[in-house]
Amino acid sequence: MLRADGTAGGVPAAVDPSPYPTPHHAVDHTAEPTDDPLAIRLEQLILGAERRYTPFQAARTAGVSMDLASRFWRAMGFADIGQAKALTEADVLALRRLAGLVEAGLLSEPMAVQVARSTGQTTARLAEWQIDSFLEGLTEPPEPGMTRTEVTYPLVELLLPELEEFLRYVWRRQLAAATGRVVQAADDEEMVDRRLAVGFADLVGFTRLTRRLEEEELGELVEAFETTCADLVAAHGGRLIKTLGDEVLYAADDAGTAAEIALRLIETMAADQTMPALRVGIAFGTVTTRMGDVFGTTVNLASRLTSIAPKDALLVDGAFAEELSRTGDAPVSEAEAAAEAEKAEKEGVAPPTYRFALQPMWQRPVRGLGTVEPWLLTRRAT
Repeated sequence: MLRADGTAGGVPAAVDPSPYPTPHHAVDHTAEPTDDPLAIRLEQLILGAERRYTPFQAARTAGVSMDLASRFWRAMGFADIGQAKALTEADVLALRRLAGLVEAGLLSEPMAVQVARSTGQTTARLAEWQIDSFLEGLTEPPEPGMTRTEVTYPLVELLLPELEEFLRYVWRRQLAAATGRVVQAADDEEMVDRRLAVGFADLVGFTRLTRRLEEEELGELVEAFETTCADLVAAHGGRLIKTLGDEVLYAADDAGTAAEIALRLIETMAADQTMPALRVGIAFGTVTTRMGDVFGTTVNLASRLTSIAPKDALLVDGAFAEELSRTGDAPVSEAEAAAEAEKAEKEGVAPPTYRFALQPMWQRPVRGLGTVEPWLLTRRAT
């Protein structure tokens, strides 16, 4: 479906069933889909079908109530289109599938709506990125006299099947990894409320940069930062939860992995003269996972630690420090490490080796979390 400006995302009209109205800025309030001939041709190419149904006809054909259909469409992020004939067989099939999962008892109705919302939000961002950053550059007219519209259709025709197959491949890979993490959980409760290491990495002085740099320069800096973080987090076994321009949030199943990622981020950014300084905060504990995001006191604590961390430094909470000591990645204290080394030397054996060093910092009050004792984490000298 297409909005009046020719972009994807039109939806059937719906009465918002939520007691909290959808914010005006979160919805495209376009009343009618576009009538632009090229936009319609592109829509048919991408969707693989012609417009055939009004929202009411699509819901009736799918055997779904208009109320439930509207909730699904809104959850997927589609704008209201009134009763224009703008829907296809694919829209009907999608409704049948979601409703069928509910009827079969595989998903509750709220869960089906949540599936629609998580899928819609994720793919909307992907589609916007591909159009803004990918197709925009590729559709520059290759010859004088050609228009962008003359280039777009054949290019989309060539790219569409390849991008679709690649999307399915990446999604299946990610689904396999996420499923593996869930089935290894100790119990059912841990599948939702899990003990994780959660880290925030934040560019220092970003607000000042926004006033000094041109928009294009700022965009390039943010893209480089996000790309570097995403690559390092993935390469070392963490999971990038989200990016917020000047800040990234990531998680790891164990403290050692989270610490290694944080230090590599700091080292990499420090070696790049074009990048501002970085500060990182990590906390370890129970988090609640919803729609790919993480919530809870542990997440809040990691954010607060980041805000008080020195430039190019990593602060962690007490639970994280204890976990590193428990797993043998850091000594309980430098005094104990020295005693262990001395004992090993007398016995003629190799002393214990540690990856990280921990230094207790001054206790301080943290807004909303009481008094905490941060620990400065560094690499241990070899």
